[in-house]
Amino acid sequence: MSIPRDARPEIETDEDGLVRLQKLLAQSGVASRRKCEELMLGGLVEVDGEVVTRLGTKVDPRTAVVRVDGKRLPPISEKVYLVLNKPRGVVSTMSDPEDRRNLGDLVADRPERLFHVGRLDTDTSGLILLTNDGDFAQRMAHPSYEVDKTYVAEVEGEVFRRTVKQLLEGVTLEDGPVTVRRARIVQATPTKSIVELVIHEGRNRIVRRLLDHVGHPVRRLTRTAIGPVQLGTLAVGEMRDLTLAELGELLDVSQL
Repeated sequence: MSIPRDARPEIETDEDGLVRLQKLLAQSGVASRRKCEELMLGGLVEVDGEVVTRLGTKVDPRTAVVRVDGKRLPPISEKVYLVLNKPRGVVSTMSDPEDRRNLGDLVADRPERLFHVGRLDTDTSGLILLTNDGDFAQRMAHPSYEVDKTYVAEVEGEVFRRTVKQLLEGVTLEDGPVTVRRARIVQATPTKSIVELVIHEGRNRIVRRLLDHVGHPVRRLTRTAIGPVQLGTLAVGEMRDLTLAELGELLDVSQL
């Protein structure tokens, strides 16, 4: 059973703030009420690590860790979790003393006080997460949680398979070794190439320094994914809410 991709509607609770589990699942869009009951009876629904098969069980939708067939269903929260396609030239801060265009300018119409999760270089475009959940932002930005980040780079010169092998075997920069989880050549010509890299580190300008080290300076760079979150067809400068499936995976990764 897949967790729905669309944002969840407001969940109706009783006066104690609780809701029947099958109702929570159904209102979250997992399936019809009847199908949700079948999922429970089939042992596919867990609450706080325990399989729940008793119909009518009530849970607190704000705090319960609910899983459907192993997939996390995020708790009800007033927090917001946004995906932004950052344009080149925008500073990855919420304000800027030099009055440069920044992330705060792009979300000026939002009522929440938002934080950015990690950073992107000013001249790098692509996916960045924004939230008003400070704990989530801090966890997601911490290197110990090793969230994979995918980048597509246009570089100078023709990239050969031996260079990909070099990247995958590990490169040591002036501030230490870099582990590249995956690398592939998307396109290669004698004058320029496009490569895709997956790393989990967030050191300053790490991708640019890495590719420069192997002889291919970056011309353009875009981050296309963070963990399960894909940039997809999101237009430059536009944003959307994280889906329930994406948020559920990221909450698991960040152990929240």
